[in-house]
Amino acid sequence: MPQPSSSSPSSRPRVSACIIAFNEADRIGDCLASLAFCDEIVVVDSFSTDATVAVAEAAGARVLQRAFDGFRSQKDFCVNQARHDWVLCLDADERVDPALRAAIEAERDAGFPRGPGYRFARCSEYFGRFLRHGTAYPDRVLRLFDRRHGGWRGDREIHEAVSVDGPVALLKGDLLHHPYRSFLQLLDKKQKYARMMAEHEFSRGKRASLGKLIISPAWRFFRSFVFKRGFLDGWPGLIEAFVSANYVRQKTIMLWLLQNGQPVQTPPASR
Repeated sequence: MPQPSSSSPSSRPRVSACIIAFNEADRIGDCLASLAFCDEIVVVDSFSTDATVAVAEAAGARVLQRAFDGFRSQKDFCVNQARHDWVLCLDADERVDPALRAAIEAERDAGFPRGPGYRFARCSEYFGRFLRHGTAYPDRVLRLFDRRHGGWRGDREIHEAVSVDGPVALLKGDLLHHPYRSFLQLLDKKQKYARMMAEHEFSRGKRASLGKLIISPAWRFFRSFVFKRGFLDGWPGLIEAFVSANYVRQKTIMLWLLQNGQPVQTPPASR
C-alpha cells in the first residue's frame, strides 16, 4: 500500500523522486544531483554488486532493496514506498535539465493545477550526440503524476508506461537520457528487450508473419531516418535507425521461434 502523504492542503504539494537501479554507481550520482529540488528521493536497488547503494545514500536518498521481477513491478513498488503523493519517476541513466526543473517547480508552486499527470520530452545521448530528430525525439514520457490518480498500470513489464485518470499536461524542458555505456551494451540491451517483448506478445496471442519480418523493420528504418528526418543527426541518427530496425527484426524472429516451440535462449545446463 502507498505510504501516507505528509503534505498539508495549505502548503504546496511535496514531490518524491522515485528511481530504480542495479549496478549504476557510475551514473546514479548525476541523476540524484538533478533531483535536488525534490522533497524526497527514494531508490529501489536490485541488490547491486557495485557501490550503487553507497553513492545513493551519500546523496541523501532513502534506499530500499528488492529482488527485480520486472521493470513495471519494480517501479510500481518504488512509487508505493514514497512519502508523498506527487511522484517524479526517473531511471538512473536520466537527468532533469534546468529548463525542465524550472517548469516542474513552477507547476508545483502553483499546486499542479493542470491535472494529475505531466509529460515532457526525453532527449537521448547517442554516441557523442543528443538526438533531436527521428523517432528518438521528442519521445514524450509521462513521469510526473499524482499516484492517487494513476501509476505504472497493466501487466507489461517491458516498455512500461504510466497512465492517469484525467488530463495530462506538457512541460517545457528535457529529460536527458544516457542509455548506453558502449555499442555492445546497446546491442545486448536491445536484444534483451526484444526477447521480453516477444514473450509478452506471444502470451497475448500475437503471432509472427513473413510480412512482419520483412516490412516492419524496413518501415521502422524509413520512418526514423527519412520521414522523421533522423538523417539530420548524422552518423548517430543513422546508427539509431539501423539498431531500432534490427530490434523489430529480432523481436519478430523470437516471436516466430516461440510459436514454433523453438529455443530463444540457451537452456540451463543439467546437473
